[in-house]
Amino acid sequence: MPKLPEASIDLVITDPPYFIDRMDLGWDDGRLANSAAKAGVIGGLPIGMKFDRRQGAELQKFMLPVAEELFRVLKPGGFCLVFSQARLYHRMAMAFDEAGFEIRDMLAWKREGQAKAFSQAHFIRKNSTLSKEEKAKLITELSVYKTPQLKPQMEPLVLAQKPREGTFVENWRKYGVGLVNFSESLDGKCPGNVMEISRHEPGRARIGHLTVKPQRLISHLARLFSRAGGIVLDPFAGSGSHGAAVLGNGRRFIGFEKEGRYIGIARSRLASGACQQDPGNSSGAHGG
Repeated sequence: MPKLPEASIDLVITDPPYFIDRMDLGWDDGRLANSAAKAGVIGGLPIGMKFDRRQGAELQKFMLPVAEELFRVLKPGGFCLVFSQARLYHRMAMAFDEAGFEIRDMLAWKREGQAKAFSQAHFIRKNSTLSKEEKAKLITELSVYKTPQLKPQMEPLVLAQKPREGTFVENWRKYGVGLVNFSESLDGKCPGNVMEISRHEPGRARIGHLTVKPQRLISHLARLFSRAGGIVLDPFAGSGSHGAAVLGNGRRFIGFEKEGRYIGIARSRLASGACQQDPGNSSGAHGG
């Protein structure tokens, strides 16, 4: 990103590491994939189960210099859309707040998730300090009680905006950003901050990325927060889903990725003609 000119980017749509379950600076794609394949378990716990207050602090520390660089390269008034994990959303938002962005809203991608809570019966049975009768009584008492993880049905996004220069109209005339396209809609109604889109799209399993987002969702965001011809940046490009959606909607794309396997996939997807089909059009065609 330091090689990008100042105020050269129209929009950022990105999905950084969530800093849960080894999804941090020690990201190892192969190890994560192998663990997740074992009934959705990472490190002996269901994905997203591990609770550690240090995760939030580490996420904010990691994201602050990223946010500062995004602030530099965005045009005044430009939007930055950042996916996060619900439990650590506040830390993600704080990194962008400290970098100078205005936190305009929290968006929510509504989708079905896997229930992660589990009962305590196993732990009760293993407790050597309890009698057989006490264990039976406690298991019965806690039969409908589980750990505090409600079934996830949304992923939040930070909606941050670089402060504009002058009024909205003055900023638009100079930079072409800073306003929202209210003709863009998922359901024929006024665009809202809750977007319900299925996570199951053709091609998801083939790509094999653990956290790939639906192309229909990224297409919607690109059309909502930028105009045709604008440059969209993703500093955590992964398998190129964001880039494919952006290019298929008449925007230009810049992406960065360090995982070699994903770089190859992304280059192939962006170079192919598959990304030229608009996944948000009336035919309902979706990309992978």
